[in-house]
Amino acid sequence: MKWKSVAIVSMYLAPYVLLVAGVGAASLWIFYGLWCLMGLGMVGIGCAIMHDSNHDSYSGNKGLNKYMGKIIVLVGGYDVTWRLQHNVLHHTYTNIEGLDHDIDAGVLLRFSPHQERRSFHKYQHFYAWFLYGLLTFQWATIKDFRQVRDYHRLGLLKKEKLTLNQALTHVAIYKIIYYAFILLMPILFSGVAWYHILIGFFIMHFIAGLSLSCIFQLAHVMGECEFPVPDDNKKMENNWAIHQMLNTANFGPKSKIMNWFIGGLNRQVEHHLFPYICHVHYKSIAPIVKDTAKEYGVPYFEQPTFLAALREHARLLKKLGRA
Repeated sequence: MKWKSVAIVSMYLAPYVLLVAGVGAASLWIFYGLWCLMGLGMVGIGCAIMHDSNHDSYSGNKGLNKYMGKIIVLVGGYDVTWRLQHNVLHHTYTNIEGLDHDIDAGVLLRFSPHQERRSFHKYQHFYAWFLYGLLTFQWATIKDFRQVRDYHRLGLLKKEKLTLNQALTHVAIYKIIYYAFILLMPILFSGVAWYHILIGFFIMHFIAGLSLSCIFQLAHVMGECEFPVPDDNKKMENNWAIHQMLNTANFGPKSKIMNWFIGGLNRQVEHHLFPYICHVHYKSIAPIVKDTAKEYGVPYFEQPTFLAALREHARLLKKLGRA
């Protein structure tokens, strides 16, 4: 993981250093190309480093995991709200409407058959991709502030041993650091007009947002997933492990690029069953999981390629928009 982490962080920081050094001033093609590389670097950092770190699976050293988890600040996020949404809510209540915030995309997108359908949803399989590109803009702007407030009301901040004011202060400080790093420094030193920097900033986030959204949605918002609801006693039909199997899907498991660059998040079945195991081991445990699922008659959902999974996701978006 050490050299992999160095390579992925360099994919983000090396273009940044070149930008600030004025390399892009001679050519806008080079300038915007550097922002595009930074967008891909954001994806790698989010999937292959930050994700494992905040699951406490990057290293056997908990202190190192906590330290590396804060790398999310470098791409505009806040580790506390990410852990609460992802580790506490998403991994516990996967695909359960009202509890799994990962399938709550607001009124514009319908990810679950239990969400209210509106007339414009029949077009969501066309416009969803643009909205996906805005994902990390939310991280970098208002989402963390809103989530701190919401998680305080739910009593979840106590899990992180934080008060509301402490968490809000952290978010504010992190945002100031982020914007000084990502916008102020290039504006001051890149030699390129400020509006080009804002455009580059948008391009970077759009690439990261679209990529990350697709990676996340292909794991759970798929036609084969169940989207179960609790019974009248607020109990689920299946135990936690079977619930994960019924609501999680893999894609492109044989892709070496996927397995390396996105931190094994193309093997979400294994990740959801064993979130505290580093992603470099998913390939080894996948055959065991698959054989065990077959032995007990439990589904094991898997699409052969990323594009095949993308098509299935688009089909579900279309279906959810019309029925």
